Amino acid sequence: MVRSAASGGLDVIAITDHDTTAAYHAAWAVGREVRVQVVPGIEVSSTHAGRDVHILGYFVNPDAAALVAHGEHATTRREERMREMIVRLSDEAITVSYSEVEEAAGPDRVTIGRPHLARALVSAGYATSVPDAFNRLIGDRSASFVPTGLLEPQAAVELVLAGGGIPIWAHPPGDMVDGLLPELISAGLRGLEVYRPSHRRNAVLRYEAICKSAGLMQSGGSDWHTPDAGKALGDFFVDGQEIEELLSAGGI
Repeated sequence: MVRSAASGGLDVIAITDHDTTAAYHAAWAVGREVRVQVVPGIEVSSTHAGRDVHILGYFVNPDAAALVAHGEHATTRREERMREMIVRLSDEAITVSYSEVEEAAGPDRVTIGRPHLARALVSAGYATSVPDAFNRLIGDRSASFVPTGLLEPQAAVELVLAGGGIPIWAHPPGDMVDGLLPELISAGLRGLEVYRPSHRRNAVLRYEAICKSAGLMQSGGSDWHTPDAGKALGDFFVDGQEIEELLSAGGI
């Protein structure tokens, strides 16, 4: 992935896997080789009112005890969640086994996630692509969706802080921002993810205005999960000026 980022013309990237920092050290080593600065990060899963809320942690200490302990707990919970989603899919006459999901994840995986389930569904012929699997079968609004159920959002913010990082609300849902944001700010939230490929112009303007009025940092990124989605690293990028305050806070 780091080599692909270099080929795509990116100068700085963050590895923000869900609930683990396990990829950072290997990514950093390759980054030095190809002259891509790799920021240590994490995307902490949390649940609010039955919906997933993701808190990014930038410039964390990847070896912080709090993050390592969370990662170990998250691995177990994600395996339980995957089995629950497989059962729900079977209720809709969509049959895929846990071993097929593991096979799709590959031998080097640290945790099991929905992208792995999506690949298994494609291999089994239930979806034409990973995006198609998410759109029709395993997305947040689907009957098979199971929240991660790891933490409340405020606790996710506090976890990032305990890991020495800067907590940012990832892809904040438009209908949740006004109600939940004050609580997250009280917990120590420092910014919103303003710039991402799926954000329309009116959403970008709204989040920029919120950051300005609340004194929050702006962040952005491609939220790139897999080449199966048909997008290459570098197709979407954030200009350094757009996230200048975040970069400065992290020492860049």
